[in-house]
Amino acid sequence: MSDYNKFWQWFADNNERLTMLGDLEQAEQDQLLSDLQSQLDAYCEGLTYEISDPQPTGRTITFSAEGDIELFRYVVELTDNAPDLDWWEFVAFKQPKGKNLKVTFDKYHFETQKMYFMQLESEEEPDILGLRVALPDPVRDDDDQLVGVYVTLEAMIGEFDCATLLGYLDTCPIPANPKKEGFRPLDDLPDFVDWFKNYREQSK
Repeated sequence: MSDYNKFWQWFADNNERLTMLGDLEQAEQDQLLSDLQSQLDAYCEGLTYEISDPQPTGRTITFSAEGDIELFRYVVELTDNAPDLDWWEFVAFKQPKGKNLKVTFDKYHFETQKMYFMQLESEEEPDILGLRVALPDPVRDDDDQLVGVYVTLEAMIGEFDCATLLGYLDTCPIPANPKKEGFRPLDDLPDFVDWFKNYREQSK
């Protein structure tokens, strides 16, 4: 691991070009973003970033550990020590986007309005959230589809909650009567996760 100060010094030195990223030639954009990832790798390999489109107040850069809990502390350390730069907001972890999402992963397309979920409880691990997600057209034993479902859940509730709360995930076809079988619309998941976190905290 390297000193986070080296990363932020490079960022500050390239602040103007990063802020005006869209005005650069494509080759210069690509090289600058590649250099940014290289600097991030030098600080902590395994971290990634996303830069937002420009807004009236500037840009946001979000740092992610791609769900790897062992690297979470480096994301927090990096953002906690970010410099105060005009036109930039520095965010730790992919943030929740809520409900009514359409997510594409590999060859799969997921629409949260067309999906359902059920909580799977475990007496041995009551603090861990298990979920069964019902899909319109599930493919049996397809790891890529399961990863795509995880990515969809992460987009809904955010990287931190998805990684720290979700301990088990599987999929199934949507039953003829989802509500009767104990399923809820997947768009209810953000509110359910808030309830689950409060319940877990009160149970301690």
